[in-house]
Amino acid sequence: QVSLVESGGGLVQAGGSLRLSCAASGRTFSGYVMGWFRQAPGLDREFVAAIWWTGANMRYADSVKGRFTISRDNDRNTVYLQMNSLKSEETAVYYCAAKFGLYSTYWRSYDYWGQGTQVTVSS
Repeated sequence: QVSLVESGGGLVQAGGSLRLSCAASGRTFSGYVMGWFRQAPGLDREFVAAIWWTGANMRYADSVKGRFTISRDNDRNTVYLQMNSLKSEETAVYYCAAKFGLYSTYWRSYDYWGQGTQVTVSS
């Protein structure tokens, strides 16, 4: 019943930008942390950014600070990830996820996941 659906992925040139969207439905996400993770071929899933469903708390991986911005629109039940100055190494499947309560960067601790959206950064 709970659904997280990512969109906005695609092909972009190095140095370019993309905005990913995560449409959340099936429950209220009050008290949840919404996170973005990514997984490149052959590599482990890594934390990218997180935002609390309520309030203004946000967290970023060191590798994306200053370039990525996470935001949300509660009226649309949507979380966004604005990605600027993209690097070819950031080619990956990007996942939206939700975790109740305490913040974590550990992907296995998240309760709900979207299907992922492919981001390909060409050099």
